Amino acid sequence: MNQQKISIITGGASGIGFAIAEKFTQRGIFTYIIGRNQEKLEEACRQLGENCAFMVFDLSKLDLLPNLVQQIMEKHGSIDILVNNAGINMKKPMVDVSNEDFQNIILTNLTSVFALTREVVKVMIPKGSGNIINISSMSAHYGLPQVIAYTASKSGVEGMTRAMAVELSPLGIRVNCIAPGFILTSMSSAALNGDPQRKARVLSRTPMGKLGMPEDVANAAYFLATDEAGFMTGTIIPVDGGNSIGF
Repeated sequence: MNQQKISIITGGASGIGFAIAEKFTQRGIFTYIIGRNQEKLEEACRQLGENCAFMVFDLSKLDLLPNLVQQIMEKHGSIDILVNNAGINMKKPMVDVSNEDFQNIILTNLTSVFALTREVVKVMIPKGSGNIINISSMSAHYGLPQVIAYTASKSGVEGMTRAMAVELSPLGIRVNCIAPGFILTSMSSAALNGDPQRKARVLSRTPMGKLGMPEDVANAAYFLATDEAGFMTGTIIPVDGGNSIGF
């Protein structure tokens, strides 16, 4: 009998993270969703059913990450898939972004991705298999105004994806990244509905003429997590309705 696969999804209680968790749990992957808001996590787990558990955790507390991984290992003896989805954003003109603002976003979106991945990889190496899926952003591909720290962090995630893939793939661990375009989540809806001009611009340069759904990203993540993507590593996959090539 195949042993059930174990996955961790950071920021798994809402938006894209929740959609990925839903896809994984429906396909029989036991999934830990990690986030800071206990109520949201409990509600998400209720919806996701028996293949889900949650851990309340602030990813910026880097020193506690080894303990987080150890707790999961003690229960299951394995971690097969890590989805680094959690991220924070801040919209401000560049000249108003303080050093502290910048460092705060880098810490959550980039440093914690590295630190958690490092700890998970330590338990993947002995079994010679594993799957890391990073979530970046279109901001790593274009110059978007007023999101300087977010852009820096997501560009870093894409660079790390390639560096990790080169180092870890010979050890049986694949590392890939998804760059979502404009996806319909409560966060993006609030931003776009409040700015009709921006929404029109987004849609006009998206060849498919619509926003993506969280499920679109989840489908790509599930594909990367399976053996169907067995010869793919170090890739950055846009899921964006063609936005990145639109004119």
